[in-house]
Amino acid sequence: MKLYVVRHGQTEWNYENRVCGITDVQLTDKGEEQAKELSKIVYEKQIDIILTSPLSRAVKTAEILSRAINKDIVIDHRLVEQNYGEFEGTSRDNQNFKEAKRHFSNKLSGGESILQLSQRIFNVLDEIKEKYLNQNVLIVTHGGVCRVINAYFNEQTNDEFYHFHIGNCDLKEYHINR
Repeated sequence: MKLYVVRHGQTEWNYENRVCGITDVQLTDKGEEQAKELSKIVYEKQIDIILTSPLSRAVKTAEILSRAINKDIVIDHRLVEQNYGEFEGTSRDNQNFKEAKRHFSNKLSGGESILQLSQRIFNVLDEIKEKYLNQNVLIVTHGGVCRVINAYFNEQTNDEFYHFHIGNCDLKEYHINR
């Protein structure tokens, strides 16, 4: 069983280097083009099902990929990005944001902690292993969620976790053994 994970295509806020979080920001034209380019790669992967976050940037990316491989999309609300609280819409270079992200139990002043996000995503991954046994699953989601998924499969230091980054429409592959 293989799990493929992709971060959505570029949004205006990605372009502006702003924190998107749970704010529903649309794809740019470039984001749609990134998804179309990715669909050529995904076409070769023998995907059985696509799971996506409900946010429009992920859904639109999933729809473009779905058309290319003719597979159904299932929206899973647990795949939504981390709620960054007071940092939604701020610059990703904001030093207070960078420092707050280093503290895994920090709820980001009205948002969601990395620990809460991890619990949510680990539960999804545990369920995928059971529900989609022997199928190849594609998840379309967000950068923070991708960071947690990577941690699920790989040993990392806190610093490695903090610095993990996946670009727009980058594809990661993980092998799931029961």
